[in-house]
Amino acid sequence: MILPIGTRVTAADGVTLPKIGDRITDKSAPPDDGAVREWIGPKAFGYWTELRNWIVEFYPGVFAPDWLYGGRNRGWSLRYKKTRAFCTLVPEYRLFSAVVVMGGAEREKFEERRYVWRPHLVKLYDEAKTYIDGKWLTVAISSAGDLHDVAELLTLKRPPPSRG
Repeated sequence: MILPIGTRVTAADGVTLPKIGDRITDKSAPPDDGAVREWIGPKAFGYWTELRNWIVEFYPGVFAPDWLYGGRNRGWSLRYKKTRAFCTLVPEYRLFSAVVVMGGAEREKFEERRYVWRPHLVKLYDEAKTYIDGKWLTVAISSAGDLHDVAELLTLKRPPPSRG
């Protein structure tokens, strides 16, 4: 039997099993790499690692990632921030997302390149709610293309320091 996405499944022992998109909510300690890998799965963990390594390579010594606990509903997320937020990685059951806040200058740059971006990203951008501090763009990363989109958004947001 195939269940609709988001359906809660209860095991024989009464334990509710996680569904796609559930967050890591055990607040006793931030998750380590092993816990993240187990939660998001090996394919998503590959993208998780690739994005983290990309940030370290292109922004050496700029960010110290910081685990934040957002409560029972939001769970744990890994924030990259210097003086302003750069991005936040959100481990979800069997996937992960990157949240990039696009301020006014970034939205202008995005609009200038609107027809260069992949249609999927433009749709996410158009549907993202705009708050006082900017447009909160949440990109689920499930392909190399998604990973590339996020890297491009981050480069647009903050050009990497010259590596000369």
